[in-house]
Amino acid sequence: MEGLYLVLGEGLSEEANRRAQALARALREASLPGLWEAVPAYATLYLEYDPKRLSRSQLLRRLRGLAWEGQEEGRLRELPVRYDGEDLEEVARRTGLSLEEVKRRHQAPLYRVFALGFTPGFPFMAPVDAALRLPRRPHPRPRVPAHAVAMAGAQTGVYPLPSPGGWHLLGTALVAVYDPHRSEPFYLLPGDRVRLREAEGPTPPEPLPLELLPEAPRLPALRVEEPGLLDLVVDGGRFGAGHLGLARSGPLDPRSAALANRLVGNPPDAPLLEVAYKGPTLTALRPLVAALTGYGLVGLLEGEEISPGQSFLWPKGKTLRFRPKGKGVRAYLALAGGLEVRRFFGSASPDLRGRVGRPLGAGDVLGLAEERLVRPGLAFPQRPLPEAFRVRLLPGPQFTEEAWEALLSGPFRVVRADRMGVELSGPEVPGGEGLSEATPLGGIQVPPSGRPLVLLADKGSLGGYGKPAVVWPGDLGLLGQVWPGAEILFTNLSNREYKHKIIPRIPWEP
Repeated sequence: MEGLYLVLGEGLSEEANRRAQALARALREASLPGLWEAVPAYATLYLEYDPKRLSRSQLLRRLRGLAWEGQEEGRLRELPVRYDGEDLEEVARRTGLSLEEVKRRHQAPLYRVFALGFTPGFPFMAPVDAALRLPRRPHPRPRVPAHAVAMAGAQTGVYPLPSPGGWHLLGTALVAVYDPHRSEPFYLLPGDRVRLREAEGPTPPEPLPLELLPEAPRLPALRVEEPGLLDLVVDGGRFGAGHLGLARSGPLDPRSAALANRLVGNPPDAPLLEVAYKGPTLTALRPLVAALTGYGLVGLLEGEEISPGQSFLWPKGKTLRFRPKGKGVRAYLALAGGLEVRRFFGSASPDLRGRVGRPLGAGDVLGLAEERLVRPGLAFPQRPLPEAFRVRLLPGPQFTEEAWEALLSGPFRVVRADRMGVELSGPEVPGGEGLSEATPLGGIQVPPSGRPLVLLADKGSLGGYGKPAVVWPGDLGLLGQVWPGAEILFTNLSNREYKHKIIPRIPWEP
């Protein structure tokens, strides 16, 4: 995995954003093998690609050969808003305007959707009237309600789903801007023009999770007797949907997931089960060949221990449980033939923030995608996890010497670890904020507080905090196995290792 930013202008440049959107559309239509993401923001376009299939020089040559100028602008959309936000009076007081004048000025512009991100379908719209512009709140709310219309600086937007947020809440959108159950999940798309209109009416319901497991599997294989803490069916991940704000998702420890599939003869990205911290209790509904990999858990098949790194015969009617053992927090269970799933934007992996898929629950039945005869008993010894996790770094898009030195001065301790990221405490790292842009997988995001957050598979696709460093892709799987209190040491790659791997910012002229 490698990435680069094309810089097409500065700040809130509508012309630069138009170019970024047009170039992103042209790249998606070209379907370049090896191009994983093309995520536009205000004046940048982030490209993520597989260097084994598409080198940086090949990508840049193809970019120069694309006919992308003159593409049509987006649609004109109207968004009804009920102005009942809890910050409305404070905004009026701080700007010296009446409530009616705040509402009038907020509705006056014809906004442009510069990008979607943060959560699926969150529209970054601008420019807000200069008289209304206020910086983000000093402390984000832990929970902003779904459909909240909010404002920060020159930006306004709508929170499609409940989430943390530091913008000023002005009202409620009366149309859901995102619902995965609709044939067109996204009411607004990058490049659309949006007119806000004051209105009254009921608040739309929150979208329910979109079911990705078949209701009646063709080849029933497993029944969930008791769920664990977080059991997810994942495949290789969701590619090419970052411009809509959807998470990449997929396994947090891709190497362990691929090994589990390999042990039972599946393709490396075949759907399998990721279990975290505490596994489920599962009963086989037919004779199965399965494989267990990962760390922190062992299997117990009718009391017989199944260590990670091997495939095994699982007789019909027998029950598999999991028991914590050793370091690590995630294990992977693959069945020969893979799991039967539905897909959303090309992937069976859940996007839990986006209400796509869900964890397993008691009574769920998982089915095989196909019957495949393989021989059990293959084994592959897994390397033990280290006492302290040593994670190699690359310079990031907002690299500074001060932040780099602070990251390397470690050690850091894990404060929180989930599928979105790993929050760390330790030496204070210089950070900051600016206009939102695409976030690379493994990016180390540092807010003004100085506490770094390493972005993992379920991260938001856009973010406004500085990213002075990026985790070496080969070490990302380690961060899928850390737990609160674990120690992390960041190290520098040798010049030979990171030559040509730095995420560059390339000025791009049409």
